[in-house]
Amino acid sequence: MPARSSAAPVYRRVLLKLSGEALLGEKAFGIDRSFADYLAKEIKSIHSMGVEVSAVVGGGNIFRGVSDTAQGMDRVSADHMGMLATVINALALQDALERAGLYTRVLSAIEMREVAEPFIRRRAIRHLEKGRVAIFAGGTGNPYFSTDTAAALRAMELKAEIILKGTKVDGIYDADPEKNPRAQKFDRLTYFEVLQKGLRVMDTTAISLCMDNRLPIIVYDLKRKGNLKRILQGGKVGTLVKE
Repeated sequence: MPARSSAAPVYRRVLLKLSGEALLGEKAFGIDRSFADYLAKEIKSIHSMGVEVSAVVGGGNIFRGVSDTAQGMDRVSADHMGMLATVINALALQDALERAGLYTRVLSAIEMREVAEPFIRRRAIRHLEKGRVAIFAGGTGNPYFSTDTAAALRAMELKAEIILKGTKVDGIYDADPEKNPRAQKFDRLTYFEVLQKGLRVMDTTAISLCMDNRLPIIVYDLKRKGNLKRILQGGKVGTLVKE
């Protein structure tokens, strides 16, 4: 079991959604090891509170099936390439977490026993109960589904209490704050408002799954040190999406 700190967390089981771009750090392509180490320390800070932590990683820093690079390719082949990219990122995150002193397991929706366990729901839950960080790779294992949808699916399968989506901005805005200085931030939204306003939080399939199962989402600034711990301590961080 994970070591517990004195402060009781507001959530006991969480799923982190990390985009592949999150692992870029300051690089233009690939994986920034120093930023992976930073992520590992952030995850360790909430794991030490007694929180059961799992993560779904994307592959956009290496290849995305819907990227400009994939244009003209068969969509199924392109999506399979993107799924394999998520496995590379999962192994990189696993390495960083284990160097930080955590026990981990990578579970892949695409079977590749030499590098990852196949995803089996009960086994994944058992890993969490034993204090291991479970990292889910390969998306859902199916083309045409994003890693956002994989995150929603895995969170519900594991009975996670919330999805924490780390991004490069501090919440959800009505426009891109990096392009529009007048963009307004939302502190709280309903699922329907996200869909109605066309806000690019997660894709519509993922939002619909969360809405149907009443699974809350917090979108927060991944790069601000201590944000994860503040969320678990009940602090108002980022944007909450909930009924």
